[in-house]
Amino acid sequence: MANAQAGFELPSSATEIRSKWGWFVALGVALLVLGLFAFWNLIAATVATVLWVGVLMVIGAIAQIVHAFQVKSWGGFFFSLLSGILYGVAGVIAWTNPVLAAVTLTLVLAFALIASGIMRIWGSFQLRPETGWGWVLASGIITLLAGIIFILGWPVNSLWLLGMVLAVDLTFQGIAAIAFGLTLKGMH
Repeated sequence: MANAQAGFELPSSATEIRSKWGWFVALGVALLVLGLFAFWNLIAATVATVLWVGVLMVIGAIAQIVHAFQVKSWGGFFFSLLSGILYGVAGVIAWTNPVLAAVTLTLVLAFALIASGIMRIWGSFQLRPETGWGWVLASGIITLLAGIIFILGWPVNSLWLLGMVLAVDLTFQGIAAIAFGLTLKGMH
């Protein structure tokens, strides 16, 4: 067990992590390539995202149902069982009808962004006497506007929006990993 965990431990010294700079660059290049591929075909990236979410939902449903039967004497048994079943049905729908799932997930994402934007804006006014509160306000406004834009384009944008989010995320992760790796190289 110790050997299996040893591969996942962070290097103990700064010198050791600096010597691994090439691995960060390689990871960054791989993520960047995946991000560019997702940009190249946003619909395929959306479908891949929805299918992955469907798999996770089915796994979560199985865990919820097993849990329900493990605590059968508990008063929440039927609620827990029903939650697991509904989660499983949603996961199967994501697999059998990824377009419907993409439409639903895009709408949920839009509402989540709106709620998050409102909370950040409110939070920024709580920070107002502090330096930098405007950055929190700007973040909230941008997040709120993104959610509104997503809703205004819904349901048409559902075919490409989740793929775009995946593509942007992969691309920026790749760029960050490359930059970090090259910075480590420059520290030699």
